[in-house]
Amino acid sequence: MRVLIDTHVWLWALAANQRLRRDARDLIQDPDNEVLLSVASAWEIGIKAAKGKLDLPAPAEVFVPEAIATSPTNILEITLRHVLRSAALPPHHNDPFDRLLVAQAQIEQLPVLTADKSFDPYEINVIPAATGPRPRRRRPAPTTRRDI
Repeated sequence: MRVLIDTHVWLWALAANQRLRRDARDLIQDPDNEVLLSVASAWEIGIKAAKGKLDLPAPAEVFVPEAIATSPTNILEITLRHVLRSAALPPHHNDPFDRLLVAQAQIEQLPVLTADKSFDPYEINVIPAATGPRPRRRRPAPTTRRDI
């Protein structure tokens, strides 16, 4: 089976995080499966680490390639088709990294291993990765403008 792994699930797998379901862990570790990490995920990790939103044991430009080399993960490159499809997706949410993963999943006909419910409205196969209920992505509270 070929499967596209969401960024946080890949990080959970590397850290042996208990939030990762056993069947998801087994899927990742099964040598008969091809686990794909999008270049978009590497980009997301680098940006979040640079902003201080993600603590890594080494700089992203060292950590990500080393982690890929030592994990059962292959890279899924980003193509022009992926980018254009992500721009054309319905606006279910605005996370550019997730939108790119959705586009890649659609074009490459891949299921996405994720714990994020924001993938649910899109026409893709989602494999739940988290123990317990999947968290919903928080949306910003609506703002109102007062007339002064």
